[in-house]
Amino acid sequence: MPASLSPNEEAQLAQTIEMFEVITQSQPLDYQSLEILKEAYSKLGREKDVVGTSKRIAQAYVQLGQLSSAILEYESILQRFPDDPDVQRALAAIENKANSFANGGETDFLSKPQPPAPGTRKQPDGKPAVAAADIDDGRQMMQKIFIEGKLLSQTDFDMYWPTPKLNEAPRQAVEPFLHVLAEKQILPVDRSLKVVVEKSRFAYVPLEKYDVDIELARTFSKDVCNRWCILPFDKMSKSILVATANPFNKQAARDLEALTKNRLLWYVASPAELLKIVKKAFR
Repeated sequence: MPASLSPNEEAQLAQTIEMFEVITQSQPLDYQSLEILKEAYSKLGREKDVVGTSKRIAQAYVQLGQLSSAILEYESILQRFPDDPDVQRALAAIENKANSFANGGETDFLSKPQPPAPGTRKQPDGKPAVAAADIDDGRQMMQKIFIEGKLLSQTDFDMYWPTPKLNEAPRQAVEPFLHVLAEKQILPVDRSLKVVVEKSRFAYVPLEKYDVDIELARTFSKDVCNRWCILPFDKMSKSILVATANPFNKQAARDLEALTKNRLLWYVASPAELLKIVKKAFR
């Protein structure tokens, strides 16, 4: 156990591991969550678990067709354990797969995971520097999911979709669309959450069981977090974990990216729990 860790830090890391093991067991291709797991194991000095998680990350990359990223992950293991037979077999399999693509197949195996779109220009008050008509707040994708999926009528969608007010600071967190649908008894939240998670492929995080870092959240713009009902809830190394009930909201991502140099990792959360914690953080 690293001597530099306090009992409180050890407890927080243990909670992180417990939470993200659950997430990654249900979503084994979520390499972002696996990276968080690997770092937590590393900080606790659990070398065997670090290597095991690193292999899971590489396997996820292979399944996603990102072979170059998988190779880099496997090679990082070989730097410490050059004779690892599992890694050697995996690299040989990747080489064969890459060769088959080179002989006429098509793949994006040289591609890297793409970062979110660049942020709008940074403003001290955290307000987006775009007009309401120009923003992509996820409306189009949500409309496609809920209306074409026959979960909502166009009338209900138009009535309850929240229109952002960009020219004024929100007094409190704006209720997420999924929360409004549930409150109005239009669509149960478990059903709407299920479809959003499936379509976005974002991992779900149970905030009610997580030790949310309220002070971290308060280092971000109150206006941005309230306007989009988003919550930076934890930090692992250079990554900020952010909860949302609308994973298609590109403007929220841009606004938040403009406020930090850290990488943002997004998770879907229960809209009711998210709303409750955002209100608590920025009351």
